[in-house]
Amino acid sequence: EVQLVESGGGLVHTGGSLRLSCAASEAIFDDYAIGWFRQAPGKEREGISCIRPSTGNGYRVESMKDRFTISTDNAKKTVHLQIDGLKPEDTAVYYCAAENRGVCGTILAPDARFYEYWGQGTQVTVSS
Repeated sequence: EVQLVESGGGLVHTGGSLRLSCAASEAIFDDYAIGWFRQAPGKEREGISCIRPSTGNGYRVESMKDRFTISTDNAKKTVHLQIDGLKPEDTAVYYCAAENRGVCGTILAPDARFYEYWGQGTQVTVSS
């Protein structure tokens, strides 16, 4: 089984918080790194953060460090993305993706081209 399912998106007001979830199949969770990306209308897909659950090691894009936090729930095979202080410009579809090419933790981590499996995305909309 290869599966990634995002949830937790929705409509929130400026300044609010969301905790997105990426439920992964066991094989993916145990053996792959999982990253979070977002894509706003008219913009390229943007890397946020990644983590390899088996080690806890990962990478955060510098511009995302202040308000975005990645974490794992090993019992539920889930990777979370906590977003605080939401702004209208955070409005986007948020995706999780998995790779086993060794890029998470390197400067290549935000590059979507290295991720093999993708979820369907969850919409985050922030109202002003």
